[in-house]
Amino acid sequence: MSEPQGSEGTTQRLPVIEKDDTLGWPAAPDTDGPPPVQDGGDGRGGRFWSPRRVPAGIVALLLLIVAGAFLYDIAAVRAGRPGLRWRRELARQLAERPLDDTWVLVGAGVTAVLGLWLLVLAATPGLRHLLPMRRTHPDVRAGLHRDAAALVLRDRAMEIAGVRSARVRLRRRRADVRVVSHFRTLEEVRADLDTVLTEAVRGLGLTRPHALTVRVTRPGRKG
Repeated sequence: MSEPQGSEGTTQRLPVIEKDDTLGWPAAPDTDGPPPVQDGGDGRGGRFWSPRRVPAGIVALLLLIVAGAFLYDIAAVRAGRPGLRWRRELARQLAERPLDDTWVLVGAGVTAVLGLWLLVLAATPGLRHLLPMRRTHPDVRAGLHRDAAALVLRDRAMEIAGVRSARVRLRRRRADVRVVSHFRTLEEVRADLDTVLTEAVRGLGLTRPHALTVRVTRPGRKG
């Protein structure tokens, strides 16, 4: 029931809605701190895996062309026609050239580099521009774009008194912040930046918060 209305000019007390445990209403999330993690876990998740569509498509297209050319040549030889000139020349060159020949070594090196590149692509997650965030639900994964995170840190740095310009570069494990201050002492500005940016990094909700490297300088002289 609502409170009875008071006399004119007094403050009216609004009704208060309390949580009923029997209905199972969820509690309101705390928006001041980092997002809560899921129950029974630390909320950590691995990096996002790239589908590798472009490398896989290029390799598949090259294999299709080579396999199609060899199949066409085999079918032509079986039909009584002479083999393709490039295949006969390739077979002759491979039979006559020694193993230490320059072109043989170059071809072997290119093939080895290509194979190593494909192995690296298959064994690494990729998507370095997406930073994984703490999981607040077991069935939901979220990521934050690296540029967006850098923009948030830059905006927080620009709120500090004395900061003229700020540049933030997010690496894999470290956030490099370079600030130009035109008034206040550099020690005071650096102390405020350390406090504010540490809280900002924690508020991003990343699984692996970045270590901060803050550099504060004076603007250069004109002319």
